[in-house]
Formats: sequence, structure tokens, C-alpha cells
Amino acid sequence: MIKYIITSRLLTLAATFSLSAIIFPAGAPLNDNPYTKLQSENGSESNITFVKEGFEVQLIYNVPRDRQGSWVSLTSGPDGALYASDQQNHGLYKITISGGLDDPDAEIEKLVMPLSGSYGSAWVFDHLYANVNGTGLFRLRDENGDGQLNLLEFLGGPAYGGEHGNHTILKTPDGKGLYYVAGNHTPPPSNLTKSRITNWDEDLLLPREWDARGHARGVLAPGGYIARINPEATEWEMISIGFRNQFDAAVNEHGELFTYDSDMEWDMGMPWYRPTRLVHVVSGSDYGWRSGSGKWPEYYEDSLPPMLNIGPGSPTGLEFGTGAAFPAAYQRALYAFDWTFGTIYAVHLTPHGPTYKAEAEEFVSGSPLPVTSAAIGKDGHLYFITGGRNQDSQLYRVVYRGSESTAPADPFDIPEARQARELRHKLEAFHGEVHPDAVDTAWPYLGSDDRIIRHAARVAVESQPAAQWAERAFTEENGQARIAALVALARNGSPTYRSRAIRSLLGLNATELTPDQLLGKLRALSLVIIRLGEPDEAEHTMIADALNQLLPHHDDRVNTELISLMVYLRDARVIDKALTLMKNEKPDQRPDWSIQLLERNEEYGGVIQQMIESPPPILELGYAFMLRNLRDGWTIEQRRDYFTFINEAAERIGGMSYAGFLEDLRSEALRNSTDEEREAVADITGVRLTRQLDFALVPPEGPGRNWTLNDAMQVLSGELSAGSNRNFERGRNAFFVTACGSCHRFDIYGGDIGPDLSNVSRRFSTRGLMEKIIDPNILVSDQYSSSRVTLRSGVQVTGLALERGDMLEIYSSNPDAPPTIVQRSEVQNIEPVGVSQMPPGLINPLNEEELRDLVAYIISGGNAGHAIFKTPEELEAEKKNDDQPE
Repeated sequence: MIKYIITSRLLTLAATFSLSAIIFPAGAPLNDNPYTKLQSENGSESNITFVKEGFEVQLIYNVPRDRQGSWVSLTSGPDGALYASDQQNHGLYKITISGGLDDPDAEIEKLVMPLSGSYGSAWVFDHLYANVNGTGLFRLRDENGDGQLNLLEFLGGPAYGGEHGNHTILKTPDGKGLYYVAGNHTPPPSNLTKSRITNWDEDLLLPREWDARGHARGVLAPGGYIARINPEATEWEMISIGFRNQFDAAVNEHGELFTYDSDMEWDMGMPWYRPTRLVHVVSGSDYGWRSGSGKWPEYYEDSLPPMLNIGPGSPTGLEFGTGAAFPAAYQRALYAFDWTFGTIYAVHLTPHGPTYKAEAEEFVSGSPLPVTSAAIGKDGHLYFITGGRNQDSQLYRVVYRGSESTAPADPFDIPEARQARELRHKLEAFHGEVHPDAVDTAWPYLGSDDRIIRHAARVAVESQPAAQWAERAFTEENGQARIAALVALARNGSPTYRSRAIRSLLGLNATELTPDQLLGKLRALSLVIIRLGEPDEAEHTMIADALNQLLPHHDDRVNTELISLMVYLRDARVIDKALTLMKNEKPDQRPDWSIQLLERNEEYGGVIQQMIESPPPILELGYAFMLRNLRDGWTIEQRRDYFTFINEAAERIGGMSYAGFLEDLRSEALRNSTDEEREAVADITGVRLTRQLDFALVPPEGPGRNWTLNDAMQVLSGELSAGSNRNFERGRNAFFVTACGSCHRFDIYGGDIGPDLSNVSRRFSTRGLMEKIIDPNILVSDQYSSSRVTLRSGVQVTGLALERGDMLEIYSSNPDAPPTIVQRSEVQNIEPVGVSQMPPGLINPLNEEELRDLVAYIISGGNAGHAIFKTPEELEAEKKNDDQPE
């Protein structure tokens, strides 16, 4: 029998659960699991398309979605069992693996408790902790020792009901607490007892540009965070902030914490785009996520860079190979899961100073393979699951079949790196603590060339009362140490320090500083202005003259900070210098991660590949966005050059918000222009900045029908493989003529209301894709759910609400209808209604051949050369050509 007990702290859930004890019958095992073995040699027969040599992927269990849901979290228990949770309301499952290496079997038992939607679970202190999305933290216990979890307690904690809410939970390396991982829409803990990050804020010198489509508008620091809690969740300590939407975290053999943060793919092509990134999470850190254009660059002195940039994707699970029956390199590896592109990376870490260097390799991939979570089993195999957003789930395991030793690997020990980590930990002990020895201990390391050590020292100093060390900061002779100390003072001091801080920073000769040190000086100067107050007239002149002498600089990062400060100071001398930089576009602005990404995975096609091969003028767009704030000092010729640059940038390819950002940029710059200037540029500022179709559309041939899922799958069965000779032009025409392109972007065309479908075949099976098309409401992402907008007049409008500057555009489910546009100030309330914006029946005008070609077009990602459009003879000829010796 299972007893369900709710403690008195479950007051917020009283409307959902009774506060009295309830008796439930035990769950029954489910034994309907097929087992399939998948190897790189026969991966084409399954969703698995690549497996690292020497390893094998085995499909253990196909999850019946109608009864057990779509699984998003997996953890291992002390008895060797695995525990998985559905994303929605289908419950929590215990999985017992039996059988040998070649004949595994899985017994699935549903835990009959009113608990589901756990985005992260962990066995700690002989309990199963479950972090339930939108609700908070639960603890499950075996109260009577019968091997059954029979006591359920609600421990509370901050929560947000969406994919950017509370996520995973894991044990701290000292074994005394838990790490609580939360995405950027999760409020910080209301009962925070300690914070290692002092006094966080937005810290933006110039006004931000909110996302052009309204995402995360109004969401402020700390953003995503990782907190430490005690076992009862009554004590909360903030460890690190400034993430976007890190879903999972993991601890390595040295007790160091890591996470895999998400990108905002809509930002691609903009200077503030940050790819998915692997982060070594250190104490007191702020990794700089801020909403919209406010994201901090990696070089900010009060932030830290990622360990490794990966590229576009959707990070989910993260798991170290500790305990795996793998070769030593793969026992030490960090396994990072990308849901969007169906890839598991093996990330190899090498200790380097107080942190690590990282190199990622593709370990397992598939299409579709929406990987969500993983756990190392007691048998030494790596188990992982797929699912999420109501997709079909599978339980797989990775086993090693090679000849290398799988004996437990010794910890990776490099003495110099170990000593550097020990030094960092010594400094981190002062974070968030007032201690008489902190300043003297940390001060010598403010001048360290190692950024991580310098950061640890700064936060230690920053945690002490500023009056104890401010004078020392002003007179510090070491330039790097003075910069770090004045960053700390700006963040923790009072306005009375402003003048001396400015003069102390200007006293550092820029020609004697390295570019990195000069960046630190400029960031310190910005922070002094942001935190301690506006410079007086004399200081204003001093700063502007000093900056003007440095612009342009040979380092692009320095130019960015110089232009930002000069625009803030309203110094018109910046206009001509910035426009000159914008006219002389830097060649090959592809980021390093983009080249590595295409080398790792050829499946990144369509719009991503085109952006990488011909990127927008990313640096110059940054200058343009800063200049939009400058109202005075322009000539007519300069204004025309500026708006011409925007028009030319619009011809490039970017993310979903790219055109919208350019529209907002142009609108704000026009508002800051004089009447004379606006009249002089009228002929070049009315151009549409969204990409238009460059091919003609024709109506569907039909006859159509009211397509059902079963009908569609029968028609598509066996018709979508390589060599099917599908028709690219007809498929493309079907996509746009049925209004898919009115809302969805595909390849480089289409709307920005729904999700980009360019790589949807990496996430969805053909059946899953057809389910979404035929029944759009089967599961709606919170990013694309309709909302009920109530105006101050009392009028209500329902649709997808997108913020466009000061306006709100509300799109109805009719793709041909124009949006309702209202002033943001007219809106009283916006509440989600959980309904898809997409109407059903869009494919009903299509006949069988048109439907086949439409799905083939979607599967191809818009690639006319895809094998699905070729005949068997063409494929055979290509194969013979490939086999010819060079």
C-alpha cells in the first residue's frame, strides 16, 4: 500500500490536494517493452544515425504515450532502478532493468502518487527529490522500509509553470545539500538566506532593445540561477546567476559544478546572440544573461565566459560518465544533450588552471532523436530517454563493446590545476561572508592574469563593507588590480565614491594596458556611471575626450565599449567614426563555434548554414543599435548612410527576430531624428525589411479531403525514403499556399508568429509531425500559446500576442487576417489560454501526392538536393561516383 501525506507547508496546493492522508493501491508492473539493438553499422534502420565507434545503442523500451506520456527526466536509485517522469500528468515511473548485455528486459511500474511533471529528480539522503515544474520541490520516502515509496512531502521552493521554470535537482559535492536549478522565468527564492552574488542588477549603460517578438519582455536579473538548499529546503543560498534556460547540471570527480545553457535562437545574426554554452559554474558568478539585447558580452570584467560554445540547439540533459563501464576518457566525459538536433555530445574536460578546457565530439545522434535526460545505471551503462512536448518517448542505453579497459578511472589530476582550484576555493570561502581576513587574503589576486582567480578575489572583496577597502582601490598601483577593485566598488559602493573612481580609472594610461585590461577599465567606467551616478560636467568632458582619442581601436571589442560610452555621453564625434566602421564591414564574421559546429554535424542545414556561410554584419549592427540612441549632431548625409546600412543589413539572413529587431531599430532611430532628417530619408525608410518569396504560388490541384491522422499515415507510408523521387517545387508550393508560411519560417522564408520549422525533422517523427499539423492543440509550447488580451476599455481580444516596441500585435487563428494592433499602454491584462494559434485543417485542400511532397519538403529542410527528391538510379550513380578513387 502507498500512503500519501502532505505536510502543513502544502498550503499553496490546498485547492489541488486534500490535506489529509490518502491511501492508494500499489502500482502494477507493465511488461510491454520491445527491445532493439542499434549500432552505427545498422543505425539507418532506426532513428539512431550515428554511434561513436566501439559503442552500441540499445532500445530498451518504447513508451506508450497515451498511457505513460512523454518522458523528460531520468535518475538512478540506490537499488539500481531508474525513475522517469512524464512532462505533463501521466506520472512517475520506476524502471527495473534485468537480463544480460544482449537480452535486456525492463519492468515498468507506475508510482501511484499524485505526482507528475518532474523536470528533474535525484536520490539524495535515501529520498527521491522531484522538482515539479510550476509547483516546486517534493520529497518521496520509503517510510516503513518495505521498498516502496509511500510518503510524499511538499517542500516548496520558487516555481514557474513553463519550459523556462524550475528544472532539475542534484546533490552537492559535500553530500550535505542540493543544487536547485531554475530557468530565467523562475522568481528568485523569497526566503533567500544567503547570496554569493552581491547586489545583482541589469547593469546596462544604454537602453536595451526588448525582443522584437515580445519573448521574456520585462524579465530581469537574476535570470536563470542555481541555488544551494538544505535537505528540508528551508535554507536557500544563491550560488550563480545570469543563465537563460539551463535545464540540467552535473558535478564532476573534483566536485566542480557544470551546466549547459540555452541560446535564444531568434537572436541569430545579432551581436548579442549567444550560442548554447557549456559553463563551469563557479561561486559568486553572473554569466550575464539579460533579456533582449541586454545580454552581456563574454569579456565583461564582472562576468565570466563559458567553458565552450556549442552552437544553436536546445540543451536538456547533462550527465558525467562517472561509474560507467566505459574507457577512461569516456568515464570522465561530460555528456551534453541537444534536444533540437538529436545529439549527445561527449565533452572531454582537461583541468586548466582553476577551471577546465573542453572539447566536444558527437557521441550519439539521430533523426528524430529528441533526447531529454540520462543516468548512469548500476550496471555501468548510460541510459537515456527521448521525449518532451508530447513526443513519443523511448528508453535507450549505451553499452561499450570495444577492447579498451573499462576499469574505474583514477581522477584526472594535474598538480598545478589542483593547486589553482584549491586557491580559488580558498577565495570563494569569503563569498557572501563578512570576514576580517577577506580583503588582505584576496587583494593580491585582484591583479591576477587568470580571470577566474581574479573573479574569485573580486567577489571576496566585494562581499566586505566598501569603507574598509575603498581608499586602497583608489591608490592601487597595479593597473589590473585597480580595475578589478573599482568594479567591486562600483557594484558595492555609494555615490560618494563616484568622482574619485572616475579619476582613478582615467588615471590608468590606456596605451599601457592590454586590450583585455582596457576592456576592464571601460566596463568599470560604465559600472561607475550606472551604479554611482551621472558624471558632472567636468567629468563628462574628461571622459569624452579620453574616449575620443582611442576611437577607432584595433580591437573590435574595445570599439564597441568606446562607442557605447560616447553615445551615452551624447558626444556627436562618435557618429562619423562609427559610420566609418559600419561602412568598412569586417570580413568573415563567422564565430569560431560556427565552423566547429558544421564540422561536428552536417545536419545543421537550411537557415543556420546560410547564416554561417554569409553572416550579417554583426559587429556593425552593434554599432548601429548604439547609435539609435543619439538624437543630436547628425548631418543629413550621415542619416542617409545610417538608414541605408539598415536596408542593406535586412538583405542578410538572421534568426526569427532579425527583421523585427531591424524594424525596431529603424523606428527608434526615426523617432530620434529631427523633422528635417525624417523628411530627407523618407524615400529609404519605407522599405519592407522582411524577406519576400521569389517564386510564384499556384493553388492546390486537389481534390482535397478532411485528413485524419490514420488517413495521412497510410498515404505517407513507404513514400518518404531516400530515392522516393518526390517533387521539391510542389512540396514548397504546398507549404506556402496552405498558409504554413504565413506563421512559420522555413528555410529563409515565412512568418515569425510560429516556431521555425527548418529543422523540425530532427525533433519529430513523421507521425509526430502529422499529429501537430492535424491537431495543433495536442500540446502547445508556452512560447506560442494564444493569450486573452484585456484592454483598459474592457474589450477582450484572443490570439497570439507579440510585442513590437510600444505596440502589441494580436494575431487571430485566421492566417489571412491582419493583426489587431493596440498601444501597449492600452493593455490591462494578458493571460495565456493554452490554445494553439494554428487552425486545424490547413492541409485539407491537398491531394495525396501534394501531401507527400509537402511532408518531403519539410523533412528535407528546404534542401532541393535532398535524397528524398532523387530516384534510385540517381542515388546509385552518386554512390558510384563517391566510390571512385580520387
